[in-house]
Amino acid sequence: MNVPEPAADGGRRTDVWPLIRAERAALAADLAGLTDEHWRTPSLCAGLTVREVLAHLTAGASLNSVRWMAGVIRCRFDFDKQVAVQLARQLGAGPAETLERFRRVVPSTTKPPLPAVAMLGETLVHGEDIRRPLGIRRDYPIGAVTRVAAYYQGSDLVVLAKGRIGGLRLAADDGPFTTGSGPVVSGPTVALVMAMTGRAAYCDELDGDGVELLRSRCGTA
Repeated sequence: MNVPEPAADGGRRTDVWPLIRAERAALAADLAGLTDEHWRTPSLCAGLTVREVLAHLTAGASLNSVRWMAGVIRCRFDFDKQVAVQLARQLGAGPAETLERFRRVVPSTTKPPLPAVAMLGETLVHGEDIRRPLGIRRDYPIGAVTRVAAYYQGSDLVVLAKGRIGGLRLAADDGPFTTGSGPVVSGPTVALVMAMTGRAAYCDELDGDGVELLRSRCGTA
């Protein structure tokens, strides 16, 4: 049976925010004490370092709908440029300031015009984009990861996920998440989420007849 769809409010329910805060706090704790070399490590987001991805997360937690739209207009609706501008604003003078700025937004409920569950997805996915290249492992609460998987399986908003898994059946082996029909892709929920969002490296953690098709659909994250 498929995991139930997110609530009709698009995941804006108040119970999402404690999950977001917990993931932000865990990421901040994991990054304490990194060397300058660690901060320069390429992340799983093409072209961005670990430090830059963290600044991107800070930017997302600092923009309400009005500020987001104002930035989009200033960038003439070039969304990639808008993301780059906001990221640069949150980098600070050095890695210590980048981390401190992120710590300040841990409790923030400010967000662009996206459902709150999308912010949980951003935090979890970009957290992995940062942790994996650094060799840091997090055992994510299965409820939080399942929530993100259930959102992405029905959405192509911001991240192409729904289209990427079309014609495949995804089944978690560590939680209740299942979706779709067709060749099977099974494995840890977090690996399914990361593959759904285009991170091909996580296909190595998955099994089933549909893995190679999913891998072929993964591109630049």
